[in-house]
Amino acid sequence: MTKPTKLFVTSWVGTLLLTTSAFAACPAITVADMQGVAPGQFPEQYELSEFQTAANCTLEFSENPAIGDLNAQIRNNPELPPLAERLPEEPLVVVPYDSIGHYGGTFDALSNANEAGTSDFLSVRHVNLVRYSDDLETIVPNVAKSWDWNDDFTQLTFHLRKGHKWSDGQPFTSADVKFWYDNLALDPNVIEKPKDYVLVGGERMTIETPDDETVIFKLPAPKPGLLAHFATHFGQGFQPKHFLGQFHPDINPDADKLAQSMGFKNGYDAIKAYYGNSDWTDTGTPMLNSPDKLDKLPANAMPTLESHFVIRETTEGRHFVANPYFFQVDTAGHQLPYINEQDEVFANDQEVRLLKLVNGEVDYKAQSLQLSDAPLLLENQEKGGYTIQLKPKIAMQAVSFNVTSEDLEKRSIFGNFDFRKAMSIAIDRNALNETAYFGEGTIQQYTGFSPLPDYIDPKWKTFATEYDPDGAKAILDELGVVDKDGDGFRDLPSGAPLVLNLQFATQGIAGQVVELIGQAWSNVGIKTTVKEITPDEYRSAQSSNQLDVGLWEKGQPVGIIMGNNELWVPPFENYFAHRTGMLWAEWVDSKGANGVEPPEYVKQLMADIATLQSTPSGTEEFRAIANRLVENMTGNLLFIGTALTPDPIYHRNALKNFPEFKTASYEYYRTYPYRGPQWYLDE
Repeated sequence: MTKPTKLFVTSWVGTLLLTTSAFAACPAITVADMQGVAPGQFPEQYELSEFQTAANCTLEFSENPAIGDLNAQIRNNPELPPLAERLPEEPLVVVPYDSIGHYGGTFDALSNANEAGTSDFLSVRHVNLVRYSDDLETIVPNVAKSWDWNDDFTQLTFHLRKGHKWSDGQPFTSADVKFWYDNLALDPNVIEKPKDYVLVGGERMTIETPDDETVIFKLPAPKPGLLAHFATHFGQGFQPKHFLGQFHPDINPDADKLAQSMGFKNGYDAIKAYYGNSDWTDTGTPMLNSPDKLDKLPANAMPTLESHFVIRETTEGRHFVANPYFFQVDTAGHQLPYINEQDEVFANDQEVRLLKLVNGEVDYKAQSLQLSDAPLLLENQEKGGYTIQLKPKIAMQAVSFNVTSEDLEKRSIFGNFDFRKAMSIAIDRNALNETAYFGEGTIQQYTGFSPLPDYIDPKWKTFATEYDPDGAKAILDELGVVDKDGDGFRDLPSGAPLVLNLQFATQGIAGQVVELIGQAWSNVGIKTTVKEITPDEYRSAQSSNQLDVGLWEKGQPVGIIMGNNELWVPPFENYFAHRTGMLWAEWVDSKGANGVEPPEYVKQLMADIATLQSTPSGTEEFRAIANRLVENMTGNLLFIGTALTPDPIYHRNALKNFPEFKTASYEYYRTYPYRGPQWYLDE
């Protein structure tokens, strides 16, 4: 193996120099063995000068010996300059969990499809301005070196790393943050409707960039949760202006002409080929969307700041190589990531996925695994050479009814609180817990906030969770939902058949849970059908208002809710999650011109979440608003909860520096707190 080139960095100015070190080498500390070095300001990481001061040393840098060959696989990437010119002046120093890793290997990942079940793997290479530490309490620097708020949380300033570069070697600066905000997030030609997190109470922010390393978010009202948003969300607060900007008419007057020369209709068409038309960062690249144009395009995918860069993509999977300009190093000075390549295979069939896991063909997996999969996985972990962690979830598997169904009679019934209550108390959650959750769940109603803060009235945890089939039958009788044709099943008041079609995807809920819920409803006279579909099919049906019943996970911690209102505003979550009331959402988006006007309690939810996000936490006003939010959400049973449960987290034993997770959850963005770039393969 080729010996890595060694470089060192002087303590105060951060200038990289190629030389033979005459200074004390830095101790290669780990979380397991800090060797007496004091912790930094933030858990398990340091800024460079902070580390050198704490360890009284000068950190030498070395690169992956294979990085040149990996870079050569990135079409049109230039030949690599020395490492000194690729790292920022102040790289982020990451403290590995157990040991300094070694380079090499291919990380094998398993997703459902191109945009289904991919966030699990995406989170391994993901970066954003900040992130949560693995204590899930402390927000720490990541792409941003530091940040500060003003006193009333109306101005958030990020300080970036001088010399930070995109994966193609071009400078990453504050202009890339402003470009993302002004020209993508708020441009209806790119994203039709601005996401809540880029707004404050429905109003836009202003981005100022006084220099290349300083970004100032000026808010029209306080929104302290904005920082937590960047720590947890897949939507990155930056995009490559030098690359996407060439196709944007506000940046380049000849954008349309340039795009047309490459075979696109216009510049926006080219942007969508690379960036998509949402803030989701795992959309198909031109390799999938425009393969006929690849030979005319400047790159197969747009530049990234993530640890790995996609070089191949088909409908069957994707392949990635290490980013030669990645901004993190370990405490021995090795540029991260350790793992050379990543290979992602798409398998929509749960049986196929489980077989691959049991056979030890995957390095890490959590998304789409349910508690019902745990016995099989646990039984085979020694033979398969992997380990299963069973960890609590934050979101619970929940049910909703389509309160704006295209079938007007169903809409009337689904929109009736008494019907929803009857369907909630018809569910035997104790039996559900014992059968589907192996007694590991904690029965609870859906409350929006998860975990439920101690200042929320605890009665909502058990609201309408009692098993009362006779009570459910009595309510249905009063509603006129009775058996009119004598076939043993209840009909709509008009006499038309009432059949609840329970379509589900295993990414969002276990099939056994759906079957047990369907049986419980059949037991009170409601006919049900159960059908498993793919996540893409589920989302398409949900978004086009075609589902009778929503079946997916739901719930977020209060810290995340403070930066994102989606759980409380129709349709009550994003495209990838659990939604209902699509026509209410249309009414809200059109300011009443289209769709269906929501009831007053929904309007109160919208008003209250906007107020809550600008109210100092811990105050009596904050607590009162939070309680009213739960009362309106849970008290109206817009979503019906089951139980909070654990889920499996799978990793192959050859994957090292893999820690004990605190939760099996999406809400903190899966693996992002657990620092995927310092994982390595030992085999």
